[in-house]
Amino acid sequence: MTRTHYTEEQSIFRRSFRGWLQKNVVPHQEDWRKAGLVPREVWRAAGAQGFLSPMVAEDYGGAGCDDFRYDQILGEELSYIGETGLMIPLHSCICTPYLVAFGTLEQKQRWLPGVVTGEVVLAVAMTEPGAGSDLAGMRTNAVDKGDHWLLNGSKTFISNGLNSELVIVAARTHPEQSHGISLFLVEKSRAGFTVGRKLEKLGLHSQDTCELFFSDLKLPKENLLGDLHGGFKHLMQMLAPERLSCAIGAVAAARAALDVTVAYTKERTAFGKPLAAMPTTRHRLAEMKTEVEIGEAYVDRLVLAQNAGDLTVVDAAQGKLWTSEMLGRVVDAGVQLHGGYGFMMEYPITRMYADARIMRIYAGTSEIMKEIISRGMGLEA
Repeated sequence: MTRTHYTEEQSIFRRSFRGWLQKNVVPHQEDWRKAGLVPREVWRAAGAQGFLSPMVAEDYGGAGCDDFRYDQILGEELSYIGETGLMIPLHSCICTPYLVAFGTLEQKQRWLPGVVTGEVVLAVAMTEPGAGSDLAGMRTNAVDKGDHWLLNGSKTFISNGLNSELVIVAARTHPEQSHGISLFLVEKSRAGFTVGRKLEKLGLHSQDTCELFFSDLKLPKENLLGDLHGGFKHLMQMLAPERLSCAIGAVAAARAALDVTVAYTKERTAFGKPLAAMPTTRHRLAEMKTEVEIGEAYVDRLVLAQNAGDLTVVDAAQGKLWTSEMLGRVVDAGVQLHGGYGFMMEYPITRMYADARIMRIYAGTSEIMKEIISRGMGLEA
């Protein structure tokens, strides 16, 4: 089906971003994968072209495009080329909304212009070594010392961990309440902030994923983001668009895996004819295409719901669950149809397979998504 989801202006934006990626990103991807890091100047170059945080108001240097379809385009195009290190979706449509929604005027004036230009790369730190999806088990804490906060603790699996200048940190501020959590804006430059080792991962090799440590880190009172003890509520409010962003990336990655598999099976011959001419191959490709297009249609609908303010936690969980599981099926089939070459890292499908595995884990595992959906059905134990 032809997608009628985007406006002409958004299609122009897509062509511009795609052209920029082909010139500034694609030629360097192998080097970035080996380095495990995207150079900081690439972020600034993206900002100079208006590709970072398009939702930010013009008053702060942004484009004022508060339409999730722009974020969708950014996520899709990055996934089409398999770029996992230039985490624009994390920066733009996961982290930036925290500042826009909960930031004070002073916080917005201080940080948003740099967020737009790429001078300030954002990260969010929720996950801890002993507490993954269970935010109630968080141990990082911030103690009120009268004229400042004292932050102690650690976080792990933090994307943009090396490149970020500003991290949104969730910390416990009310020890007697299971959800007594607050959010803080923490600058990398502060004494007591240590970036730990860059983590070696199965996939996403150009993404700088790190451990972060806070030791008696003094934070000014004005670095509190949003309501005191309201961090859990704020996180829950932002998890729906975060999971939608994951669904966007999953569907686009599945589309890319389908495309490279179709191309390979047309070129590769067996028993005197192309693999794509064999019924078993053709039928599997047909299944893959059908699943991808179903996913695209559902995600497009979710994006419009987000724009209308109607996206629910359950909607986002359904989208994230189905698309991430679908991606797993599609890349697995792609590897199988490549045969032995599907096990060779020089082939894109192999990297896609490794990169795809995290989709069923981060922003909430598939098991957590099922729990959210079942509760939405009134099926609580």
